[in-house]
Amino acid sequence: MSLWGKTVYGLNIVFSLALLLACMAPHMKSATLSFLSLIVPVLVLLNILFLLYWLMVKPKRLWLSFVVLVIGFFSLGSFVQFSSGEAYSEDALKVMSFNIQGFEGFPRNYDRPIVPEIAEFIQKENPDIICLQEFGYYGLRNEVFTKYPYSFTNYEVGSEEKGVLMAIYSKYPIVNKGNIEFPNSLNGASFVDVLYQKDTLRVYNLHLESLKVRPRSLKRERSDRLLGRLRNSFAKQQEQADLIREHMNGVRYSKIVCADMNNTQYSYAYQQLKQELADSFVEKGNGYGRTINFWKFPLRIDFILTDPGIDILDHTNYKVSLSDHEPIMATLKVTSDK
Repeated sequence: MSLWGKTVYGLNIVFSLALLLACMAPHMKSATLSFLSLIVPVLVLLNILFLLYWLMVKPKRLWLSFVVLVIGFFSLGSFVQFSSGEAYSEDALKVMSFNIQGFEGFPRNYDRPIVPEIAEFIQKENPDIICLQEFGYYGLRNEVFTKYPYSFTNYEVGSEEKGVLMAIYSKYPIVNKGNIEFPNSLNGASFVDVLYQKDTLRVYNLHLESLKVRPRSLKRERSDRLLGRLRNSFAKQQEQADLIREHMNGVRYSKIVCADMNNTQYSYAYQQLKQELADSFVEKGNGYGRTINFWKFPLRIDFILTDPGIDILDHTNYKVSLSDHEPIMATLKVTSDK
């Protein structure tokens, strides 16, 4: 091959190996491999481009990317979904998950919290249960949650405890509630048991370790410190996922998990939490499913997972600029009696 051909094929080998390693990331507790979980779509697209290039230039060289793409598809699945929701009655259960960035809006506006805009959005969509991450107490105004007589916030006003606020609001009675503390972290998780018709449902609200990366600070920060901090965040996410999974395994009720995982569906944390659960976007979502732009790159890091005893009828991704995250909602039908 020419120097150009050798260079292209060398890059092809590098990105093919990277995609193979990304296929291993969900099944290995490795903070280093977690970096690859953020860029799986990029690795897939690059390998598709290599495949098309060799198809036109030298077809016998395309097999490397072809084989790796096939392995990737069967081990990771597709990051684009095409499905349609099912018809449902008014008594279906609507569950929303939304990281509201402390009611500060997007971009952040510390002088004018956008409580009225979020209130209008929630009232229009009318979910039955809302799990909010990065809550803000000044959002506790009557116009936001008038339809939700039952609620649980992980820290009370005036508490000396410090951490990211989490809140769950419900139209149905909450008969039990609690927190799950994450060691050495401001992030955390909470849960409630909701009495819904004849069932008791365990609803988890999770906010795994934040990556603590801000685009403005990238140019001012040494790369080794940035990579070290990211690796530490990935390691904490994996520990937190193990902690939540252990907690979930001891629950006999049907479970609904609303989570800002701060990582993608290709991560160990997602795989550990999901296991037998169904992902509402995978079941009934459409398109790419973006919930945040990370360094201007779209990622799906917010999820609603459900037990097998709960049918997913519909999934919605909302393209609204109320936070750095975009809300998601799943419409569910509870079929189990627990």
